[in-house]
Amino acid sequence: MSEPIVQNIVRLGMPWQTLDPFMFCVHHNDQYPAGDEEMGPDASLAGRMLGNDFSGRDGWSMYHGRKVPGFPRHPHCGFETITIARNGYIDHSDSLGAAARFGQGDVQWMTAGKGVVHSEMFPLVNRDEPNPTELFQIWLNLPREDKKKDAHFKMLWHETVPRKTVRDAEGRATEMVVIAGGVDGLEPPSPPPASWASRDESDIAIWTLKMEPGAEWTVPAASPEANRVIYFFAGDTCTLGGQTVERGHGAQVRADADCSIVNGDVEGEFLVLQGRPIGEPVAQHGPFVANTRGEIRQAMIDYQRTGFGGWPWDEDAPVHPREKGRFAIHVDGREETPADLD
Repeated sequence: MSEPIVQNIVRLGMPWQTLDPFMFCVHHNDQYPAGDEEMGPDASLAGRMLGNDFSGRDGWSMYHGRKVPGFPRHPHCGFETITIARNGYIDHSDSLGAAARFGQGDVQWMTAGKGVVHSEMFPLVNRDEPNPTELFQIWLNLPREDKKKDAHFKMLWHETVPRKTVRDAEGRATEMVVIAGGVDGLEPPSPPPASWASRDESDIAIWTLKMEPGAEWTVPAASPEANRVIYFFAGDTCTLGGQTVERGHGAQVRADADCSIVNGDVEGEFLVLQGRPIGEPVAQHGPFVANTRGEIRQAMIDYQRTGFGGWPWDEDAPVHPREKGRFAIHVDGREETPADLD
């Protein structure tokens, strides 16, 4: 008897469970109200545990923000963050002097390497209408030889992120968005140079799928060494590899076999994470990732001593001017906007 396509199904928690080489995945989907003068919520914050508000009250959280929702300055080292901003905006500022505002389908891919401090704030730029904000943040590990590389970030503006709508035999549509790993003729922009994803043998794939009711699409086979998880985060029910899966679950499936997805009776959305394991020991303490506990201790000492470059901003939670559009300023001072792609 052949091995089943679906190997394990887990309920999605906070964060979602991941497999090597991924370390973490979280889905934020906040229905923020109109913004006030400071780009925070134009609503009462009474009753929220400001500085640590994950309550979801009224459909949104402040997270670690006190005026503007988001995550004020905090360190990372030894891995990468991939932030897929599906709706709303994120204001980035970091210890190397880089900054950005991105959203509406943009992706920021940041290699923390030997260490960086950054903030990720969610400015509510609309004063007269709601500010829905939705994003994925995915943590991708780095192999030992790359954990001490310089920090680096790259913007994948939504204009450069390939997407395609395909139809099954009944004409039902599946929209694919391809952040990493080519599929069905779509080739995404290259990841940062020190990324595990920059190696062909890593077989990294990061895709989102939006499927009409009843639509069918097949995830193609990949390396037998890769881990593959399909997260079903919006919809009702579906079948994966012939097995029924309910919304709010992730399914580990064989990577070396085609896996059919048949959506249920309402529109469904999926995130696919795939990659060959790095296969090295992992030691983690919060946002510090290394191979040994001794390396974790050294990283914490380095952070206390150097601040991973210091903090060149006047606030722990800086936001950019309301009227500022999507942009990025890199460590070398180079500024880019999506308009530069024309």
